[in-house]
Amino acid sequence: MSILWEKSPTWRWLVRRTRDSKPFFLAFATICGVVPGVIGYGVMQLTNSRNEQLEAQLRKNARPETMMMGQVNKERLAEYLGELKRKENTNDRYVAALKGETLTRKPYVRIQPIPAQNDTSSVDKEQKK
Repeated sequence: MSILWEKSPTWRWLVRRTRDSKPFFLAFATICGVVPGVIGYGVMQLTNSRNEQLEAQLRKNARPETMMMGQVNKERLAEYLGELKRKENTNDRYVAALKGETLTRKPYVRIQPIPAQNDTSSVDKEQKK
């Protein structure tokens, strides 16, 4: 791939100019950063719809598991923000997550290990007896 660029006179000119001229380099770097940013912003503004009817229709046609996950996420966020508001220590959340544990909704019991899954082969053996 670099062979294509190395033999191109335009590429050589661009490399030479950016190497020799600091203002040209800064202008070129700015153009390379700003132009894609402006184009991206424009595309986001054009494709972002704030149509209330469309949003209502999408919410109406949502699958039940999507609605349930949205509700669960709202509850978790409310719980977490409430803890932050009360200035509770939330470091145990991270410790629990690293250990594969999860929080409970029981008062005074914040962390509970995930129950081990039952081995189905041992259940099959007991049923065969």
